[in-house]
Formats: sequence, structure tokens, C-alpha cells
Amino acid sequence: MRSVRRLPRPRTLRARLTVGLVILLALSCAAVGLAAVVGLDGFLTQRLDEQLAQVGTRFPQSLEHNGLVPDDLPQSRKDSTGGTPIGDEHGDTRRMATGTFGARLLDGAVTNKGLIRSGDPSADLNVGLTATDQKRLAGVPVDGRPHTVELSALDDYRVVATAGRDKDVLIVGLPLEPVQATVHRLELVAAIVFGLALVVTGVAGACWVRWSLRPLSRVAATATRVSELPLASGEVTLPPRAPDPDSRSEVGRVAAAFNRMLGHVEDALTKRHASEERLRRFAADASHELRTPVASVRGHAELALLHPGPVPPEVTRALERIAAESSRMGEMVDDLLLLARLDAGRPLERGPVDLTRLVLDAVTDARAAGPGHRWTLDLPEEPVTVPGDTHRLHQALANLLANARLHTPVGTKVTVTLETEVGSARLSVHDDGPGIPEEVQPAAFERFTRAEHRRRPDASGSGAGLGLSIVVAVVEAHEGRVVLESRPGATTFTVRLPLGEVSSE
Repeated sequence: MRSVRRLPRPRTLRARLTVGLVILLALSCAAVGLAAVVGLDGFLTQRLDEQLAQVGTRFPQSLEHNGLVPDDLPQSRKDSTGGTPIGDEHGDTRRMATGTFGARLLDGAVTNKGLIRSGDPSADLNVGLTATDQKRLAGVPVDGRPHTVELSALDDYRVVATAGRDKDVLIVGLPLEPVQATVHRLELVAAIVFGLALVVTGVAGACWVRWSLRPLSRVAATATRVSELPLASGEVTLPPRAPDPDSRSEVGRVAAAFNRMLGHVEDALTKRHASEERLRRFAADASHELRTPVASVRGHAELALLHPGPVPPEVTRALERIAAESSRMGEMVDDLLLLARLDAGRPLERGPVDLTRLVLDAVTDARAAGPGHRWTLDLPEEPVTVPGDTHRLHQALANLLANARLHTPVGTKVTVTLETEVGSARLSVHDDGPGIPEEVQPAAFERFTRAEHRRRPDASGSGAGLGLSIVVAVVEAHEGRVVLESRPGATTFTVRLPLGEVSSE
């Protein structure tokens, strides 16, 4: 079964209004045209019926006896000599309209017939009627009322059948062709006029609807510009408000409501940005202020451990824990301070970075820190150089390697791959560990995110959840991006950095 293709539906409001307007006008034109055609057809048919009543049965009566004078024919129908009846052997055609048809039927069979043709005062008795035509004439009710009959030789006729004197039936008819021609001409004129009206109305309606919906188009354009703004973070300046037309109209109320919504959104974004700025300044100030006391605590603990005198083991253990925790706290403070600086948009150093050498050094350090893991390198033959900050990129890669080392069991294979693509360098860190839980992956790069169930059962809880946040911040500061793909047995962090133009100063 073949599927029926549907016409495309208009999708825009402007198109729907225009199409609806044209459809309504087309229905109105069709109703008016139909009423006019039906009315004219009825009027002309009625006039034809009146003309047919005036004609009477004189013509078919003259054909009744093939021109012979019946014995009971009134003297008024004879000529002055008392001979043949008025009209000769071809029938009485006086004052008969062109196309008048007459016929005599006896026992359902046509015995005589005649047609008055144009320019011929006498009746043509040689009218070719088929058996079907004769059957249709025989089926005309003998009630003296007009009926429409379709004759194959003469087209459509309006006929009246009356009873004759000799138990025969006399039929007289006039052609419907003039009526039909007039009606068809009206149909053609109406189709042309209404067609032009629909075209003109469609074009004018489209222009009018477009002009009427201009305020709504401006609202849509403003909404599009707002949707293209980076609203996730930072200070946001919204575009100018949509024009506010007459508030009494539907479009005006939509524009006014949209402008009020933009005002609320702008206020909320401003307050959020101010809150973020206060939090960022607090984090930066707190981190900066904490660096000195943390370093002081660590220094005093290390100094106490170097005391030459006897120290109880419990005190030694406490001093070692103080030094270790102060060292970890110092690293956390440094990470927070780095994130605060990156959030503030402070520019990083810009210089040529040899990613190949950086990967070699970072993997060497990771192998020394995690000898139980299997470390694999896949490097290109030619060095890969990108513009950026060597120290920060090394820190980001070290965090990725530390993440793979700390959260996977001993014996896990970690593969670091470096390759170039079109316009960018691709660095990936892959491990065959247990994977990151699916519910944790969407927030893996957020700050202070720590999985409920670590990938490594024996992993310590020393992590603060800032490592991957620093990776994302550093990579985005280099106009790159980081992608995480993880499932049981395969976890991959992919970093893409633009190659750009490296200038050595």
C-alpha cells in the first residue's frame, strides 16, 4: 500500500495566519460563486420553462398526422381554401425558436419528430435519435411539467410531455445549451476574478501579518541574543529590551512580560555575580592569609623533630603528623589560590611548551610515586609544541596521573598518549581500572567532588577533590577542553589544546 504524501504544514505563526486568511477567503469566494451559479442556473432554467409554456404543443401537434388534415381539425387551423393545415407538411413552425424540438410517441415509440434549425423556417424531420434517446423520451412523465432529458444527438433539452388526441404523447422541448453556456461563462469569470482576489489577498495579507507581527519578531530576536550569551558564570550584560508596543494588544503584553522577565534575570545574574566575586575574593584572601601560618606550623614541627634531645615516641609521632597535615594543607591552600586566580581571569604565562618533554617528565615522576602501576607511553616521532604555561600544564597532567594512580589498584595499566590532530594536540590518560561510578561522572570536574565509593578500595581519604577542577581550569585557560569517558575496565581523560602560533621571546 503506497503511503499518501501530506502537504507541508506551515510552521511559523506568520505563515499560519496568512494561510488561514487565504483559506477563509477561498471558502467565502467558493460559497459566493456557488450561490451565484446556482441562482443564475435556476433563474435561466425558470425563464426557459416559461418560454416552453408559451410555445405550447402546436409544433408537435402539427407533426401528429404528417401534415394531413384531421376530420375534426378546427377551421381556425386550416388555411383560407380549406386545404392543408397551417404550416405545411414539415410542421407548424411559426414563431418557434431555433432549436425547438417536437416528437410524437405512440405506445412508447417515436413515430414523428422534428427540429427547427437555425435559418431554416421549416422543421427538419430527419433528426437522428438513438434507441437510448427514444427510451429516455418515452420515460418522460406525461404531466405537463418541464423535465430535463439528455439526448445524445441534441445534448440536454428541457421537455414537456402532454397526452395527444389519439392516445399518443406529444413532446415539445427547448435546448438547455444557452443556459449552460451562460452558467459556464459565469463560472469562468468567477474563477478568474476569485483567483486573482486570492493571489492579491494572499500577498497583501502576508505583508499585513508581517507588519503586525514585527514586535513579536523583535521579541524573538532579543530572546535569540539572550540564548547565545554565556550565562553560566561571570558578569553578563543583557541586550537591550524588546520594543514595548501598545500593551492593549496580545503582542504588546507578550513583549512587556518578556521585558519584565529579562529584568528579573538580569537582577538575578547581577546578584549571583556579586556573590561569586565575594566568594572568590574570600577564597583568595583566605588562601593568601593561610599560607603564612600553615608554613609556620610546618616549620615549627620540622624544627621540633630536629631537636637533639630525647623525645618520647608519642611526641615524635604527633610532630610527624603535624608536619604531614600542614604540608597537605599548604598544598590545598595553593590549589585554592590557583583556582581563585584562574577564576579572576588573570593571564597565564605564554610561551612555547614542549608537550613531549612535559609528558616524559610527568610520567617519570608518576612512575616513581607509583611503582606498582604499569606505565606506558605512546608519543609521536616529532616533538609537539603548544603555546602556554609550562608549569600549569605540568600541574594539570600531574593531577591526571595522580588521579589514575591514587584511585586504581596496584597493577593497573596506565597509558599516556600524545598525538596531533587538525589544529590541536590530543593528550589522553587511559587506565584499565574499575572506572568512575556513573552517578559521579557528571560532577567529576566540580570542586570538592569526592566519590562515595572510590575506584580503589584502599585509597586514602587525603584528597580534597580539587585536582580535576584544577585540570579543567588550566586547560580552559589555554582555550582547550577536557572530556571524560569511563566504564568498568576503561577510563580515559582526553585533553585537547590548540596548537596556535608559538612565539619564543
